Amino acid sequence: MDDELLEQYRLEAAAAMEVEASKRIAETSNPEEDELLRGQSLLDVEDMVPALLARLGPVRAALDGHGGGIAVTNKEIKNNQLSLVLDLTGACLSCGAAPGTLQGVKNDLEADREIAKVSFCSSLLDTFDELGREFILAHGEVDFV
Repeated sequence: MDDELLEQYRLEAAAAMEVEASKRIAETSNPEEDELLRGQSLLDVEDMVPALLARLGPVRAALDGHGGGIAVTNKEIKNNQLSLVLDLTGACLSCGAAPGTLQGVKNDLEADREIAKVSFCSSLLDTFDELGREFILAHGEVDFV
């Protein structure tokens, strides 16, 4: 019974967070433009960052709301799929939630059929304190190159 109650609370909290994230994203972005960007092939866009941001889910609310963003530092195309190396920009560099942000960005982008792999710049590790660095390396489920 306790496990069922915990799962019910987890699902309710996740739904509430999704609604709040959607509201925040709508406040800071143009939904029509995002829809157009999501419809374009990543292989054809000139400026990849807006197209990548349009493909993010709730983690985008954290990026937008906290003054951060992403930058593409390397991209490779193989078999019509991208392998990307990304960096965080702005306030995300000093945020204690950055490990979760990295994982959210990776998960959202790798759900796109045109993206084979998302990795992050190893220089990001220098922005974390020792505890944060140990945590992201042990539990972050993200790669650094």
